[in-house]
Amino acid sequence: VQLVESGGGSAQAGGSLNLSCSASAYALMYMAWFRQAPGQKREAVAAITTGGSSTMYRDSVKGRFTISRESGKNTVHLQMNSLKPEDTAMYYCAAYPSSIYRSASTCFTLPYNYWGQGTQVTVS
Repeated sequence: VQLVESGGGSAQAGGSLNLSCSASAYALMYMAWFRQAPGQKREAVAAITTGGSSTMYRDSVKGRFTISRESGKNTVHLQMNSLKPEDTAMYYCAAYPSSIYRSASTCFTLPYNYWGQGTQVTVS
């Protein structure tokens, strides 16, 4: 399975960016976005269940970021609004193939085994 990310780039504080990620597989997948800033640990940002009905966000992005997935596809988007300098990081798309139902609250701790190459987001 390959994850291909697009989007990212530079934005001013208060601006918006949109990230996209497409998986080269048709299996049911939980998908998520993680980020890692220089010298920091990787952290989960947002996750979405296989059907797209449930989502989860880390507290610092709630109300600003929205994760969504295209119906019937393993393509997810992360709309990032009201960006802050502390959102600056490399953003990674991750996927975990599974047909077992799990609530959104568990999506940050799933054993994601497929990762994208990362896309840089810089907010100044």
